[in-house]
Amino acid sequence: MTTPSTPPLRTAEQVGEQAGAVLREIGRAVVGKQDALEQVMLAVLAGGHVLVEDLPGLGKTLLARSFATTLGLDFRRIQFTPDLLPSDVTGTPLYDQRTGEMVFHPGPVFTHLLLADEINRTPPKTQAALLEAMAESQVTVDGETRPLADPFLVIATANPVEYEGTYSLPEAQLDRFQLRVRMGYLTASEELAMLRARVDRAAPEAVLERLAGPQDVLAWRAVVERVEIDDDLLEYAVALVGATRDHPRISIGSSPRGGLALVQLARARAVLDGRDYVVPEDVKDLAVPALAHRVSLRPELWVSGISTDDVLRELVDGVGTPTTRRSAAVSS
Repeated sequence: MTTPSTPPLRTAEQVGEQAGAVLREIGRAVVGKQDALEQVMLAVLAGGHVLVEDLPGLGKTLLARSFATTLGLDFRRIQFTPDLLPSDVTGTPLYDQRTGEMVFHPGPVFTHLLLADEINRTPPKTQAALLEAMAESQVTVDGETRPLADPFLVIATANPVEYEGTYSLPEAQLDRFQLRVRMGYLTASEELAMLRARVDRAAPEAVLERLAGPQDVLAWRAVVERVEIDDDLLEYAVALVGATRDHPRISIGSSPRGGLALVQLARARAVLDGRDYVVPEDVKDLAVPALAHRVSLRPELWVSGISTDDVLRELVDGVGTPTTRRSAAVSS
């Protein structure tokens, strides 16, 4: 796998247009999931990983494959099962009889976009094989550290309602995901459009066009790093994270990594909208997907039907949103 050369400089407006074209192309295959698609695109721009948590059959795997195809990224899929070993993820040294030496055989983690399908079906020991890869874009096997591809993105899927043969994701693993995406059911009109599109194309899936490549993704991320964010918005992000630690319904609040993820996603949201500066709505709208999976509710709430998303929405509404000159200009 070749390492992309230094990406050319681009503007936020250019990247917003290019990312929008990618979303429209993927929308040909993944029908009626605009919010979910935008959130995954934000993770692509922000350089994070995505946990897609929802019921079976809602297009989670199709979403991951579609992003890999349209972005021109190398794609590997791991079907997580109870008997999967860490070496099945990272790779392992094998003895070469011809040379008499141990030769490392890379695992599927050595790719651009890795789909960790049903990640909660494998034990924590195997889940932990992804920790170093997700946090540091490298893998250490037998004392030797090997860098992963650049860009490197994990899209993991999980079924939140099936408990037989599944393992809860450790907090450390959840914290590595920049945001959690919920897809949800299609509306009746969207489901009808999906069925009509399937009949008309006479093929199981739409054939998507490649609109970018690894170098483009790196160029987009460089633009995100140049997006301006005022101190009052950083304080707003800190206030939201701090509120998760003081909320009476939350037993464990967000780590500082949650604030980093929220700020980076807000900067990516600005770029997706063609702006080189962040407004309060960028932070507020992404607080739930960026923070909800990083908190734990008090045990007595588990049987009440209250979700972390519900609590986070209530929390966000209770934290005052700053008003900036730029946000007023965008609203007008």
